Amino acid sequence: MPHLLNVWPQVRRQLDQAGRVLLLLDYDGTLTPIAPRPELAILPPETRQAVSRLNRRERYAVGLVSGRGLDDLMAMVDLPGLIYAGNHGLEIRGPGLDFTHPAAAQLRPEMDKLLNALRENLAGYAGALVEGKGLTLSVHYRLTPPELRPALQSAFEETVAAARQGGRVRITRGKEVLEVRPAVDWDKGKAIIRIAADFPMGTLPVFFGDDLTDEDGFAAVHQLNGISVLVGPARQPTRARYRVDSPREVTQTLTLLAG
Repeated sequence: MPHLLNVWPQVRRQLDQAGRVLLLLDYDGTLTPIAPRPELAILPPETRQAVSRLNRRERYAVGLVSGRGLDDLMAMVDLPGLIYAGNHGLEIRGPGLDFTHPAAAQLRPEMDKLLNALRENLAGYAGALVEGKGLTLSVHYRLTPPELRPALQSAFEETVAAARQGGRVRITRGKEVLEVRPAVDWDKGKAIIRIAADFPMGTLPVFFGDDLTDEDGFAAVHQLNGISVLVGPARQPTRARYRVDSPREVTQTLTLLAG
């Protein structure tokens, strides 16, 4: 998997030859370093400037595709005119876009019930944060002492077991986070295809992501003959075709595009 900046002239030619570019980015771990708590992952000023400049260019449409809740994502980025896909694309807003997955919306009461149960059952674990995101929820344990994590994960599994076995929710894992999502056939990849459908033929999709949940996004952009970029150390397996080392290098790449 080549480092993106090492093959930049080749990639830049592909971008320049496209009629339009649909540039989609994850947030945590991609535009910002992973933070101990979600509210601390602040978008750096130079990254904000590069994203804003690109979105003002006629050839570029820029969007965020994140596991964060939609309102939270929009508040953290706070740039008008972008495409915002929250909760792994279960909710999408932007110019001409207003989508909420209907089956996920129907399962909102189940998610609220689990949110309350997890907050109660995990309250005794130091550092654990149960984050309600509307259509999904996350349990962050980055700040939980290592010796408590096995018990925390057992308590988590016991709390969600009935809903999981009943086919109402599914569990995914990320970087020191456990995620509960409605059991619907949807992911970041399907969200990207949904977004891309609103753009004309010839639009080149590009997706930057860092976590396992971004692998569906990489597969989707390949289906659309686009460009996929993993943020972080090389890993196997990954579907991404290019790589950069860090969110700082994402910002460098966006600045090259904007300039």
